[in-house]
Amino acid sequence: MTDDDMKSLEKAVKKAKRIASERASELHDLVEDRLPAAYEEIPAVAQATYEACRAWAEATAKLKAAEAAA
Repeated sequence: MTDDDMKSLEKAVKKAKRIASERASELHDLVEDRLPAAYEEIPAVAQATYEACRAWAEATAKLKAAEAAA
């Protein structure tokens, strides 16, 4: 794997972490500020947070695998 490939994986991890953090913040805001009135938003916000965290975990796993192979 080239240095550019590794940098690309590192960038993907950082981007995925940022997105996961943003989704987690949205979930936090929903819980802290808008419940119980906005209870119907829980499934969509929770699913988006889950998917973002899963994407981060997958990107992190790819990076670690590439680092181990290097």
